[in-house]
Parts: sequence; C-alpha cells; structure tokens
Amino acid sequence: MTHSNAAEQQDRQEGGLKRAVEGAVREFMETLDGEDTSDFYNLVLSEVEEPLLRVVLEYCSNNQSRAAELLGLNRGTLRKKLRQHNLL
Repeated sequence: MTHSNAAEQQDRQEGGLKRAVEGAVREFMETLDGEDTSDFYNLVLSEVEEPLLRVVLEYCSNNQSRAAELLGLNRGTLRKKLRQHNLL
C-alpha cells in the first residue's frame, strides 16, 4: 500500500469513527429529553474508554505491550486503565 493510499484509508476510517461517535452522542442527548446533566464530557470518555481497551486487547490477542504500542500509551498506563475498568 502506498503512502497516499494508506493516508486515504486512514481518513475514511477516522471519518467513519467520527460519524459513529457523533451518532451515539446525539442518540444519548435525545434520551436526556431536555434534562440537564453535569460532567457529560467525562461520562462520554469513560463510556468510550472501556470498549476501546477491550477491543484493542482482543485485536492484540491480549498482548498488553502490543496493545499499549497500538494505543500510544506506555504499558504501565495501559495496565492502570485496565484495572480501572476491571479488564485484567
């Protein structure tokens, strides 16, 4: 795959992820039915982080070093996050 093809593929993948997240956030906002919420930013991040970690671990066959590299985290940070989400 050439560099330009790889860049185009990454743009398509990121666009799809952005659309999926946007749709999920809009759907959640509709369930609020006009009620206020606080700390919505942290709520969304915590809801996204657990499945992200789980799927990446599956993709990496539970190899934490490989998963940490793929995520751009150091292994210690990954392990801390895995403990926070009871994924160890």
